[in-house]
Amino acid sequence: MSSDFEAYEQDFGTLTAEITNKIGRIPKLAGEEKTQLVLNVDKQLEEVRELLEQMDLEVREIPIQSRGMYNSRLKSYKQEMEKLEKDFKRSRIAYSDEVRNELLGDDGSSSESQRAHLLDNTERLERSSRRLEAGYQIAVETGAHQREARGREV
Repeated sequence: MSSDFEAYEQDFGTLTAEITNKIGRIPKLAGEEKTQLVLNVDKQLEEVRELLEQMDLEVREIPIQSRGMYNSRLKSYKQEMEKLEKDFKRSRIAYSDEVRNELLGDDGSSSESQRAHLLDNTERLERSSRRLEAGYQIAVETGAHQREARGREV
């Protein structure tokens, strides 16, 4: 029984090593090659999940006195799987950000130039608002003076 568990452990080690290697390569690739690698890693992660399920079933069949050791090994494999999934998610996010940037022609410097442009426009708008306010004030005062002058004429 434990020999089945150990066979699963070997498969787990091989698969996780391949996945780790591929996750590291994802951000360095482009286009269809990158897409295929992402799909391949996703498929391999599913295989690892199935392996963990098989390992869990094997542990349940092991006599209680030996089960503790196998449970702790299984727990560490599950933690390793969670770490792989997080790393994969990060690499996919980096991948999707790169795709978005390629499509939009975005990069860090254009973001900074857009911000500077926005600040310039905001300042220009504030200056125009102050001029309009001053012009309105002059119009109000001029109208008041004209009414006063008319009142004196009558």
